[in-house]
Amino acid sequence: QDAGLNKSGQFNNTPPVQSIMAFRQALRELEAEGGVPAREKRYQSNQQIVTEGMKAIGFNLYLDDSADSFGHIISSFYFPDHPAWDFTAFYNKLNDRGFVIYPGKAAGAACFRIGHIGDIL
Repeated sequence: QDAGLNKSGQFNNTPPVQSIMAFRQALRELEAEGGVPAREKRYQSNQQIVTEGMKAIGFNLYLDDSADSFGHIISSFYFPDHPAWDFTAFYNKLNDRGFVIYPGKAAGAACFRIGHIGDIL
């Protein structure tokens, strides 16, 4: 597609209009937010708010957040060690409020992940 577009100014096949328009809108929103540095700052702030809140209600991070390599895009939390813990119920209650979490992918650890790139406030 790219070669045809560069050569003739036309796509070889039907252009992916929706993808092009979505990408253009995403770039506009990125620019309006202040570019990559501002977006990263928002992600860092989201991560801090979520992590502090989760710790305050008794959840523990899967990774050590004091390490220099600790990221701000996604965090993993251990399932609480409580007999009433039910991931599906927790997931559904958050989902009902417009938040989506994901079951953990850590090697054998009972955990879940929360992304920090959306709007949380």
